[in-house]
Amino acid sequence: MNIVIIGSGNLATQLSLALNDAGHHIVQVFSRTADHAKCLADKLDCPHTSDINVISPDADIYIISVKDDAIAEVAQTVSQGNPNALILHTAGSVPMSVLGSYASRYGVLYPMQTFSKTRRVDFREIPCFIEASDEKSLSEIRLLAESISDHVIDCDSVKRKKMHLAAVLACNLTNHCYRLAERVLESEQIDFRLFLPLIAETARKVSFMSPRDAQTGPMVRYDESVMQMQMSMLPDDRTREIYRLMAESIHADVI
Repeated sequence: MNIVIIGSGNLATQLSLALNDAGHHIVQVFSRTADHAKCLADKLDCPHTSDINVISPDADIYIISVKDDAIAEVAQTVSQGNPNALILHTAGSVPMSVLGSYASRYGVLYPMQTFSKTRRVDFREIPCFIEASDEKSLSEIRLLAESISDHVIDCDSVKRKKMHLAAVLACNLTNHCYRLAERVLESEQIDFRLFLPLIAETARKVSFMSPRDAQTGPMVRYDESVMQMQMSMLPDDRTREIYRLMAESIHADVI
């Protein structure tokens, strides 16, 4: 398929590389930041632009992977240049209907993973949630998604919004806890990498049991003497409040 990638961030980068590896033709990359557009286009060996008014009209599919609040504006411009094209967005929390005012054929391709520009991922393992305005478009999106992923699931906007919320809790908040741990270790010049086996086993356990059953530690027992001692060692009031709220939440969940 001939595809225009609109965006050059983490998700746009990894998705476009996967599509390119699967044999699709990336016609063009657009980003409002010219250097970012060029950087991604160079990896894909395709043209690029930072002018939204000169996006190529010669694509079958336009994939919009930009900030959530910019999706509608971009879709309006893109649809004017190629009114018969299939227009997709990749956002977890934005309903498909945001495209409906501008495109005749539209849908969503939401890969549920954490992405960084510089770290390649195996897209075949990533669940991709799809939705479309009509059956023909859904079939096309499914073919596109199945060319890069072994886990393609139909999912409407309501369920996808919940999926994205759960992903934020499971990934972004968890990663922030890693950062809080790293800050505690920095004061004693302890290498955070020593904690990688602990982190890996924590992740492995939930492949075999529920997160509720996998929970351990002083917060499960609500060992107040240990928790008070640990809170006194934390560097600031905000981190202590996070600790306290997490302790209460963990204990309430397991009793």
